[in-house]
Amino acid sequence: MDTATEFGRLLGPLRRAVLRTRRAEALPDLPEAQIELLRALAETGTATPREVAVRLRIAPSTVSNLVRTMTAAGLVERTPSATDLRTVHLAASPKALGMLDRYDRTSTAALRRALDGLAPQNREVLERALPVLAELLGALEAEAPEG
Repeated sequence: MDTATEFGRLLGPLRRAVLRTRRAEALPDLPEAQIELLRALAETGTATPREVAVRLRIAPSTVSNLVRTMTAAGLVERTPSATDLRTVHLAASPKALGMLDRYDRTSTAALRRALDGLAPQNREVLERALPVLAELLGALEAEAPEG
């Protein structure tokens, strides 16, 4: 089996294993798209739906659907623009920011425990691979179609 096939087969199970750590801590089970939107808003502070769509490389209609659901759940706050009444600014609510912090602490702790169980040389290999994985992500994003 080649590297691309093997790596592709590992991605889903790795992601699900990390997500299971969140469930073990009784954290809400949010879809990854909602978590990505919240992370984008947490990093920028506020953004318009169009800015979020560009940043996440998803369709504006997808952002609208996510925002509708997340606003109803108290995770996203919408504020009308002071200069253009057709525009709204989005922000992650304090509830959402607290949830993201708990997700990150829980996931990081689980990953640290798992990494500590690896042989030292394997941890070093993984550490050296992190910049390569970031480069791979960039390459995949560059070739993926927008939205």
